[in-house]
Amino acid sequence: MTIKKFKNIFKKELLNLYPKQEIDNFFYLLTYSFLNLNRIDLALDPNLEIVFEAEQKYHSALAKLKKEIPIQYILGATEFYGLNFKVDANVLIPRPETEELVKWVIEGVESRKLKVKSEKLITNNKFRTQTTNLNIIDIGTGSGCIAIALAKNISNATIWALDISDKALEVAKYNAKLNGVDIQFLHKDILNTKKFSVKFDLIISNPPYVRELEKHEINNNVLQYEPHLALFVKNENALIFYDKIADLAKKNLNKNGQLYFEINQYFGNETKALLLKKGFRNIALKKDIFKNDRMIKAAYLL
Repeated sequence: MTIKKFKNIFKKELLNLYPKQEIDNFFYLLTYSFLNLNRIDLALDPNLEIVFEAEQKYHSALAKLKKEIPIQYILGATEFYGLNFKVDANVLIPRPETEELVKWVIEGVESRKLKVKSEKLITNNKFRTQTTNLNIIDIGTGSGCIAIALAKNISNATIWALDISDKALEVAKYNAKLNGVDIQFLHKDILNTKKFSVKFDLIISNPPYVRELEKHEINNNVLQYEPHLALFVKNENALIFYDKIADLAKKNLNKNGQLYFEINQYFGNETKALLLKKGFRNIALKKDIFKNDRMIKAAYLL
């Protein structure tokens, strides 16, 4: 069968489930994975014959897509912040909004470094530039995407990554090796953690924040296949993780340390109020590319 003919079958089978552009994207991703061919290759040789083994892979992927299994789980991989990650049903698929959070953190660190470099200390009658090693923790790490992206982009940092799921940590550890970074992994239930043995300069978290009543807004491919443990919270206690992590941050942030959260778009003001009540200052609420309140940062000024 030619690849052009199979692409037409692919579209016909999936058109009632997905937009045409998304179907095309699925096909190109699979083609690159199975045949190491990109779009231009297909345009130049649309009558390329698919060998039997590749055809079987396409049929298997097509059957999974018809069940609305996410393409990232079918491929077993995705990209985040320009890096490659293994993903499976034990971890959430990294989102573009979380990339925005990572970018915000990195920009904050770069700004902090510039400030530190401008502060000269006199030692033995000589000027030297103050350099510090940052301690950073990612709480609820899942695939490890936040911690690993930070490790690749921030020098002079020791990074911890915490998760309640041992299976998620297995994926995160694999991804750390895949991307050549050293992360300190912690297997803990953050809601039952009283304190850490380390003080941190940055605490970052993308915790569960989708209320159960919001399930009707979630696409089937997410609702049926991504881990609910990492997604949902009870309707009556939507900010449970923010409340707990903020309390831990008060105990475990260094002077002028910062807390970064990805948040539920419906709870921007409530999350800000919670942090103010707990004594955090310099609070900034930031919208994502879709103009939703999606992230917040705050400083605890000791």
